Amino acid sequence: MEETYVQIKRLGGAGDRGADVAAFKTDRQFEGPWDCFQAKHYKEPLGFSVAAPEILKVFTSVIEGAYTLPESYQFLAPRGLSTPFNVLVSKPTDLQDRFLAELAKGGPLVKGLGKAIIEAVRRLATNTDFAMFKSVEVLDALATHAKTRWHAARFGTSLPARGDSDAPPEEYLPDETRYLQQLLAVYAEYHPGNITTLHSVADVPRLSRHLQRQRVRFFKAESLKAYSADAVPPGTFERLQDDIHAGVVDIADADHPDGYTKLNQVMTHVGSLDLNRHKLINVTDIDDRKGVCHQLANDDRLTWVEES
Repeated sequence: MEETYVQIKRLGGAGDRGADVAAFKTDRQFEGPWDCFQAKHYKEPLGFSVAAPEILKVFTSVIEGAYTLPESYQFLAPRGLSTPFNVLVSKPTDLQDRFLAELAKGGPLVKGLGKAIIEAVRRLATNTDFAMFKSVEVLDALATHAKTRWHAARFGTSLPARGDSDAPPEEYLPDETRYLQQLLAVYAEYHPGNITTLHSVADVPRLSRHLQRQRVRFFKAESLKAYSADAVPPGTFERLQDDIHAGVVDIADADHPDGYTKLNQVMTHVGSLDLNRHKLINVTDIDDRKGVCHQLANDDRLTWVEES
């Protein structure tokens, strides 16, 4: 079962108290239930001799009041755990016995610690279920990472399947108000006196079909934006929007006989833009590009008919 966390913090570095990554299960954070992830980036598999000081650090931190004992403490290393240590982690009682034996030796593991703190660690470790110490297998970590919006960008893999876009609802939505206002201005200029509202566009079949196509495109671009929130890093979709704007704005600012001509020339030109450097382009089509133009019109970054 996958855990659900309220917040995850990366704390690795000086003063992290053995918690490279802290995953909190409630808003009480370190005062409530949490999981600890310890990353060790070594050329060789992680062994007990390297892990033991980290286990000790957790116990001393709890004793000193830095945080509560995590519900799990998970080691993650590029080369994984050494076979002996992995077997030890898989047998919590043996891991506990091994740690307590090293603690009792009084060797390098406890160097610099006073007798009182060593005794406190012994008592806490004796009463702790060492099943809390686990290994994160690299393949499992990659499988989990593959579900995040950073995976394709970081590893150069294909984007996940996008799925179908929702069809525009019959009723106009508040979120599409501005680009529809701009389209109405185009139609009213093109058919002066005949078109005064969006509903009156239905009286001109060619423009009615044109309006429906624009709404389909807008909602396709909206679905691409929603998809990007789970599939790519933050800002990716906005950079695509910016490049589309840069690619069509000169066409939009040129002289045109009317707004209808300007709109259609922009829609034609956006299909020819070289956007291959954008990861999202692999899951888009021409209608997505045209829909982005309507998003830009919705934000007043593109204007079809200059207001007098």
